[in-house]
Amino acid sequence: MNEFSLPKPSPFDGYFPDGHPIRTYMEENILINKYISKLKFIDVDKELELYTEIFEKLATINLHFIRKENQLFPYLEKHGWTSPSQNMWAMHDNIRDYIKAVRGYITAKDISNIGGASKQLFTTIEHLLSVEEGRLFPNAMQMLSEDEWREFKDGDKEIGWMFEKDPTPYPEDKYIHPSEDTQKRTLPFGIDDKTHYDEGYLTPEQVNSIFRILPVDITYVNENDQVVFYNRGEDRVFPRSAGIIGREVRFCHPPKSVDQVIKILEEFKAGRQDLAEFWINFKGQFIHIQYFPVRDPDGTYRGVIEMSQDVTHIRSLEGEKRLLDWE
Repeated sequence: MNEFSLPKPSPFDGYFPDGHPIRTYMEENILINKYISKLKFIDVDKELELYTEIFEKLATINLHFIRKENQLFPYLEKHGWTSPSQNMWAMHDNIRDYIKAVRGYITAKDISNIGGASKQLFTTIEHLLSVEEGRLFPNAMQMLSEDEWREFKDGDKEIGWMFEKDPTPYPEDKYIHPSEDTQKRTLPFGIDDKTHYDEGYLTPEQVNSIFRILPVDITYVNENDQVVFYNRGEDRVFPRSAGIIGREVRFCHPPKSVDQVIKILEEFKAGRQDLAEFWINFKGQFIHIQYFPVRDPDGTYRGVIEMSQDVTHIRSLEGEKRLLDWE
């Protein structure tokens, strides 16, 4: 058995079903404590490489945090408990900062500071785990229904876990007919006038407003090479007019670039390429242009998206900006 694997049978047998989100959090806590215990007894001066290896495993605690922030906390909010979203999230961010600091000392081989910074990190994590197990998880078990816990499945898998091997699916995998809605959730808003997308619901007006304010030009060409959509942003890089709708895309480009357009379409349709990328200087702006094929889940080609953006400002950014500077 790997020294960082979980004991079999699990100490949670009889308390939580295998794969249950809370059981998974608790099993990650066991793993976290094992990493911390191991790191505490490593001589950093003599075994920096080993220390780094286990430290990076501990750093995957970020997946533990992201699942809580994006999966667990929203459900607690629906039940009126907002404190974790406000207070525990801040604890997550403190730990992320400590991890970043320790990683910086490791990279610089600053042995004298690795120990002190790591001790602060370990203490903060241990306190967090005690709050999780003493308050967060017991309250969550009382608040959430079984149906709600079952809704965690797809989102948890999308984010991931700290384990080398994924935990048992909860609920267990079974065949579901495509017509069945596997994401029936109680929502705080009506959906009668909205369309269900991969995640979430929007009205046509909301979709239009979103496309209008995006800082990127978007043009969609369907599988028949016809332009069927573009967004009307206020500061488009390249001008568009309604007359383009329905037009064959090869007639929307100057003759000197038509060959490239046709090549892109051919490669996307054949499935040989998934991105065509260009950047140019245009009227004093640095423009980034990308083409992406649009395909159904089964790989059927449905067209191409062209995205153009003025990235002049983005390229000039340096350092970090974490606070508002509004006056």
